[in-house]
Order: sequence, then structure tokens, then C-alpha cells
Amino acid sequence: MSRAGLDKDPRAVARMFDDVARRYDLTNTVLSFGQDRYWRGVTRKALDARVQEKILDLAAGTGVSTDEFARSGAYCVAADFSLGMLRAGRERRLPMVAADALHLPFADGAFDAVTISFGLRNLADSAQGLREMARVVRPGGRLVVCEFSTPTWTPFRTVYMNYLMRALPSIARRVSSNPDAYVYLAESIREWPDQPALARRIAEAGWTGVAWRNLTGGVVAVHRAVKPYA
Repeated sequence: MSRAGLDKDPRAVARMFDDVARRYDLTNTVLSFGQDRYWRGVTRKALDARVQEKILDLAAGTGVSTDEFARSGAYCVAADFSLGMLRAGRERRLPMVAADALHLPFADGAFDAVTISFGLRNLADSAQGLREMARVVRPGGRLVVCEFSTPTWTPFRTVYMNYLMRALPSIARRVSSNPDAYVYLAESIREWPDQPALARRIAEAGWTGVAWRNLTGGVVAVHRAVKPYA
């Protein structure tokens, strides 16, 4: 897949992630200059998982984020549509499920909270994905979305976009098991809605109380919301 259009082919995206699975976590750390650890920590605090809660970590990849959430004592399930990613994370010994985010294999209201980190923009239909997340969360349950976003300071935004389209693929060639995939990832970030637009999309999918926090100058934003009671 060479272009990050809105009509993403789920099978092509899954194959792409299968190809990068072996060195995915290392590549992310290098490309983010270690900021990925900070972003996961903020996401964990926003999720506020509690002992005995059931948490769904969607687009979990190798489970590195799921492992972070599980430290709270909650029962955390890692779900992803890339079998290569799930295989790469087997040593973490977490509950893992191969799942399509648009047709989740879980009952209505099965979870207390759902979270998705750096995966929402890869869905063929992000609005449908957000509705499906709402379906599997109980009324009053929580949503946390950690996703790349739009830097808020114009000069920094210009530098960042140049990094995405020029430097990122070059660095990826040195550390990634499939550097061409990072051209797609860079383009998908560039075309993704900004913070207010994503907040509107979340609200339109049935979530309430939508708010967000910018991280690293808006390179990443953590959106939070709640499923309303009937």
C-alpha cells in the first residue's frame, strides 16, 4: 500500500503490519525519539483502569500498550487484526484476540473501557469503528484514543510535516523490517483529522463528554469520552 487514502483495504493494511511486526516496537521508539513511552504513560493515566475492570485494547499490536494497562490489576485483552503483530507479542502472555475493529467478536457491554492507540486512523471506516467500540462498552464506560494529530504551533507544524515525509522514511530504512510501510504511515498521519475534527467524529459515533489533551506540542493527542447511559 503506497497511499493513505480513506478507502483503506483492511487486508493490505493487515499485511503491512504483519511485515513490520518483528521490529515494530523498536522502530517506533527510534522514530519518536523515545516519546512513545511517554505517550503510553499518559494514555494509561487517562484510561484510569482499575482492579477487576475489563479493558479492551484495540489495535494493540504486540501488546506493549496492553501490558502497560494491565499493571493496574485490570483484566486487559489485546485485540488486533494483524496475526503477525499478535505472534510477535506472545511472550507477554496476555489475553490476545484476532479481531476486526469494525466487527468486534464481543458481546454488547462486555467491557468497562476501550482504548485504541495509533490504530484508529488505519481503520477503513473510523466512524464505524468508534460505534463498534461503544457497543462493546457498558453504559458509563470509557473510551481513550491516543493518535497522531496536528501540532498547534505553525512553525513546529511545518518542521514536523517535513520530518514525516522526508526524514522518517530515511530513518525507517535503517531500523524497520519493512521501511516502505512507513511511507504509508507518514501519509496516513498527514491526512488524519485535527483534534477538534476527531472530537466531533467521536461525538457523532455516540460518545459524550469528549475532551482531549495535546502531547509533544500536538504531535499526538489523547481523546477521552464516556458512553452515555440509556
